Amino acid sequence: MKRLLTEARLVLIGIPVAIWTLLPIYHMFLFSISTKEEAFSGELWPAHPTLRNFGIVFREQNYFLNHFWRQFANSLLIAVAVGAITLVVAAGAAFSISRLRTRGGRLVLNCALFTYFIPAAFLAVPMYKAMGTYGLLNTQWALILAMVTIASPYAIWVLKQASDKLPWELDEAARIDGASPLQLFRLVYLPLIAPSLVAVGTYALLLAWNEYLYAFLLLSNDKDITLPVALGHFLSADDSPWELLMTTGLIYALPPAAIYYAFKRYMVTGLTAGAVKS
Repeated sequence: MKRLLTEARLVLIGIPVAIWTLLPIYHMFLFSISTKEEAFSGELWPAHPTLRNFGIVFREQNYFLNHFWRQFANSLLIAVAVGAITLVVAAGAAFSISRLRTRGGRLVLNCALFTYFIPAAFLAVPMYKAMGTYGLLNTQWALILAMVTIASPYAIWVLKQASDKLPWELDEAARIDGASPLQLFRLVYLPLIAPSLVAVGTYALLLAWNEYLYAFLLLSNDKDITLPVALGHFLSADDSPWELLMTTGLIYALPPAAIYYAFKRYMVTGLTAGAVKS
């Protein structure tokens, strides 16, 4: 009976939370299959559902969608680059701090984590000035490096926690067999923290995929901007095509959702690695 009551409470809590979470997504979908006239009708289902909005978006048949596929590709390229570079930086730093015990490594990690005391939005203007100083403004490298800077401290911390759980006997055995630090990193360290690598890479990729403020500040050319910035342009018109905005947003939300569900089990195990000591 106690178990049934517990499950009943969870269901009573879970159903409202699920409805509250899925309601905005449902309304996005409703807009995407509605005509402009029916979009604000208030009906739970359009009288004449249509896929015409998807056709307009895919064929770029609107002023705001002139570079849809180019901007989609920009978002994908930047997100993948941020994920890859963050993994290289974080894995190398965590290995040096945790396994090689580099002098001053923990101080560097603490200083990096200290940056999270300052909201990322407050760092946008200093980042803009820094990119301008180094001649990187209006290039995709500016956004990639900015996102790597934001994602790396947390990524290093997660990988260090996972690394601290690895038994030292593995390192000692590898060194006895003549392994160099690079071989130890490549053949022992990386395979053992693979779940955490997947989690950290996914985190960095999704962070860059959804970024708006830094993309808006650091990129200005319509052919170089990411899709979130392009979606913001819809709001500049007096009579915005909301049905196309919601359709584009729904399409843009599909890749991260697919990535998350594909690597969900790695995300859970990877992000909680080192949370409990055995």
